[in-house]
Amino acid sequence: MPKIWSETIESHRAAVRDATIDAAAALVAEHGLLSVTMSRIAEETGIGRATLYKYFPDVEAILLAWHEREIARHLEQLREIRHRTGDPGERLEAVLEAYALILHQSGGHDDTELAAVLHCDEQVGHARDQLRTMFRELLSEATETGVVRDDVAPDELASYCMHALNAAGTLRSKAAVGRLVRVVMAGLHPDR
Repeated sequence: MPKIWSETIESHRAAVRDATIDAAAALVAEHGLLSVTMSRIAEETGIGRATLYKYFPDVEAILLAWHEREIARHLEQLREIRHRTGDPGERLEAVLEAYALILHQSGGHDDTELAAVLHCDEQVGHARDQLRTMFRELLSEATETGVVRDDVAPDELASYCMHALNAAGTLRSKAAVGRLVRVVMAGLHPDR
């Protein structure tokens, strides 16, 4: 098969997959989890149900693919912020703030049914490990420059940050998220 055909087929498959995931996410956001069916997704995308089943066995698989894509996008966003910001303290604060804003914008997954479906996925555990590693590395760098306290191990501080910033999902404003990040950063500073 000529290379152009395989690239075209792969791009078509990616487009079908993305359209399916986008439609499912939009339906959940607009009508709630229980309203999403393969038939409704097919109707929204203009893709036949039989074709959808070639890509995904059920709605849950589509939602897990959406969640995986969102997690990957968020992790990439945090990596970009980590690599473009100045000194270790600035990088740490920028990543913590971006993470808190991601949680704030997602609303902490208020939909408990959706959260139950999405958070049982092993991808979430893997993403959490990547996030903890990123935080630990940032905290280690900041500790070496004296910006972060050295009386608590960076791994413990990374867990502390992750748990403390989870509160951002329940806050009502970006200003409140900013205050939360400042409180977390204050807790990380060495005793003077």
